[in-house]
Amino acid sequence: MAPPAWAVALAALCLVALASPAAGFYLPGVAPNDFEKVRPALSPRPLRPAFPRLASRSTSSLERSPLTVFVCGAVTDRVRLGSGVGGARSASVRASRREICLCGSPRLALAAQCAWRCECFDPMSRAKRYKDPLPVKVNKLTSIKTQLPYSYYSLPFCKPDTIVDSAENLGEVLRGDRIENSPYTFEMREPQMCQIVCKITVGEKEAKLLKEKIEDEYRVNMILDNLPLVVPIQRVDQEGAYFYQHGFHVGAKGKYSGSKDEKYFIHNHLSFTVKYHRDEQRDVSRIVAFEVKPYSVKHEYEGQWNDKKTRLTTCDPHAQRVITSSDSPQEVEVGKDIIFTYDVDFKESDIKWASRWDSYLLMTDDQIHWFSIVNSLMIVLFLSGMVAMIMLRTLYRDISKYNQLETQEEAQEETGWKLVHGDVFRPPSNSDWLCVYVGTGVQFFGMLLVTMVFAVLGFLSPSNRGGLMTAMLLLWVFMGLLAGYSSSRLYKLFKGSEWKNIALRTAFTFPGSVFTIFFFLNALIWGQKSSGAVPFTTMFALVLLWFGISVPLVFVGSFLGFKKPTIEDPVKTNKIPRQIPEQAWYMNPIFSILIGGILPFGAVFIELFFILTSIWLHQFYYIFGFLFLVFLILIVTCAEISIVLCYFQLCSEDYLWWWRSYLTSGSSALYLFLYATFYFFTKLEITKFVSAVLYFGYMLIASYAFFALTGTIGFYACFLFTRLIYSSVKIE
Repeated sequence: MAPPAWAVALAALCLVALASPAAGFYLPGVAPNDFEKVRPALSPRPLRPAFPRLASRSTSSLERSPLTVFVCGAVTDRVRLGSGVGGARSASVRASRREICLCGSPRLALAAQCAWRCECFDPMSRAKRYKDPLPVKVNKLTSIKTQLPYSYYSLPFCKPDTIVDSAENLGEVLRGDRIENSPYTFEMREPQMCQIVCKITVGEKEAKLLKEKIEDEYRVNMILDNLPLVVPIQRVDQEGAYFYQHGFHVGAKGKYSGSKDEKYFIHNHLSFTVKYHRDEQRDVSRIVAFEVKPYSVKHEYEGQWNDKKTRLTTCDPHAQRVITSSDSPQEVEVGKDIIFTYDVDFKESDIKWASRWDSYLLMTDDQIHWFSIVNSLMIVLFLSGMVAMIMLRTLYRDISKYNQLETQEEAQEETGWKLVHGDVFRPPSNSDWLCVYVGTGVQFFGMLLVTMVFAVLGFLSPSNRGGLMTAMLLLWVFMGLLAGYSSSRLYKLFKGSEWKNIALRTAFTFPGSVFTIFFFLNALIWGQKSSGAVPFTTMFALVLLWFGISVPLVFVGSFLGFKKPTIEDPVKTNKIPRQIPEQAWYMNPIFSILIGGILPFGAVFIELFFILTSIWLHQFYYIFGFLFLVFLILIVTCAEISIVLCYFQLCSEDYLWWWRSYLTSGSSALYLFLYATFYFFTKLEITKFVSAVLYFGYMLIASYAFFALTGTIGFYACFLFTRLIYSSVKIE
């Protein structure tokens, strides 16, 4: 039943093709160089770093200083010192229309005659000329109360002359990200104070939108050099420690002193802090943090409004008047003007560029994760002990004695699992659907396993927005090959002949139901005019991936699996089914199935809390090492609980184990959905009906997928277990 080597190799090949862009999915930008080494085209050795301008240097001092010769053509044997541009000393030689530049130490001179050809000039001036701006990009507005993202420019914020959408991957679109340019532009290590962005007049429609977003606690998300904007907040439990809130709130509600009326105030002044790390060896500065402190300030100005040249009285860079509080806040009122301003400060940091995401991904609750791992390991050890006892003691003893018995009466006195050998491999009812769901589970298992491995290796960093979702979606499509292969192999074991029918069901059952739910939820989001609504083009791309790649791969896998020889049962199946005796109450199918799902869920529910928090409370999740361990524990737990309950069922002479083994571990999905319901009422503050429907719709999809995954693990564990024990019994 296991996929063949060629199928695994083909899946790995597809993954390598996927990993190629994944490895290069994130090439974090380097902030423009403030100090840059200049390497002229034909220089014998690199120039030295820039030093402060020395405007006056005598010819004798220049002659005494060591010189580096940069050739624009060829070196001549006659050098004449002369005066350069701006008082800088330089050297130039003209011989047969060939020129050279001499750059002395510590001053780098500028040779006017050949600078345009040799680039032998002051690197400080070059840095200023070639200093690229630092564009700040804006992303969606998010709220943990509504879970409905909106575009930044859906609110009356300042807009650039032309709004340009950044290139997005499929995962970003599905997440609702809408990354666009903004009127905020910095220059590296150039502090700015009280810069005016624009002035807007609030109309009735704009005031209503702003008040709604402030009421729902929407946050503004920005990006600089691929780093998300954060608000540092002092931790109460640890002195000097901070945690980071992603994005700043659009505004806040409050009351004036002596008034009972609640007002809405907008954050119209942003105090940015850009932290950089200076690499001494390469003389470059790289951005390592992007922070902000938002303020609400009712700006005032003198004279007539003159756009960005207007001189404000509330903050003035000339008078060094800085905004440090929101004592005079800007209220959202119809007909009133709102002036948007910002400060930007640059601070050198010890954080290296390679570690700049550590502060965003800092895990302060690792003890809880270790507790989760230990708790899960206790469950695994308990189940492993039971399986070991069954395998090493009971089964070994039963098989040895059974093989020595001579009469049926003696065999009847032993445990009953051996008595159903003639019926244990009888095909179950609705065997076609079992094949379909087993194939779907194999598809999910392959997708998650490969995703986990690549995430643990660091290929799927949160710095690549949407990368994880894109990788999972593409892996799901390519794993259709394994789904078709597994379902057709099992179908052939059940003496089936219509492999195309099974392939069709496998390709459409799970994806079709998920797509239906997703389309309904997307229609609700579209009705709310949210940016989270998937555009028609993206929906078409999803359908194209489904019909153009996934479905053909499922059929290819089914064809190859059906061509393989039929799996032989270790014992023959009787023509007449054996009557199943009356079962004890605790062996009732519903009771045993529900009991079987508790332990797999118990092994993962603590980690599930952090996953739900990262999804619905908009936090980063990067503890893939813990998650991979929990995933392995889940596999072992599902396998062992299914084996134990399957053994007890066979001992009760109940041979209908096929569907029971799938449902035993798969029932953990029911507990997952119940826990999601508990999480909704205890941890979330969702009040809108549409948001609640979105939450339960997406959690229903997640539970459905979890059911297919865990059910398939339990099924294959029981399948191998039954084949192992019955192949050890001598049947005449």
